[in-house]
Parts: sequence; structure tokens; C-alpha cells
Amino acid sequence: MTKLEIVNVLYEKLGFSKRECAHIVDTFFEVIKSTLSKGENVKLSGFGNFVVKEKKSRRGRNPQTGKEIEISQRRVVNFRLSQVLKDAINNKNRK
Repeated sequence: MTKLEIVNVLYEKLGFSKRECAHIVDTFFEVIKSTLSKGENVKLSGFGNFVVKEKKSRRGRNPQTGKEIEISQRRVVNFRLSQVLKDAINNKNRK
């Protein structure tokens, strides 16, 4: 599902203009993005958690050349499903 498809679903369900729905979606993602960039986690009840983790620098290897390289320290975001979403996905797949 794309951002545009989310906007269209909101438009159909809420009855706001497409411009207002696009603004809502953009604002929602901007809040999540700015929160994660500060190193804070985002918890969406019934959906899941976006967790920021610190990765230490480490040695790696360029797969094309085989040359060793230093992979720098960085932050990554992991997503963990809530149990509610896990159950919804698993029950839907069994039908």
C-alpha cells in the first residue's frame, strides 16, 4: 500500500478533501520520523513498536572486491508487531 492509497482510503472513510487527507498522512509520518530521528521509540497500540537501536562500528567485507572495510556506527529502526496485529494477520491467512 502506498501513501497515496492511504490518502484515498481516508478520503473515502472520513469524507475530508483529498488535500486535507494528504496533509493528515504527511503530518502523521513527519511526527513519527522526527520522533525516531531523536532516538525515541514510537509505540502504536494495537499495531506495533518502532524501536531505535544503536549499532556499533564493525569490520565488513565488500562482496564485489573482497576488500575489508569499516562499517560505521549507526542507528537503525526495527519494527515489532503487536500481538493484536499478529493475531489479525494469522487469522486472516487461515481462511
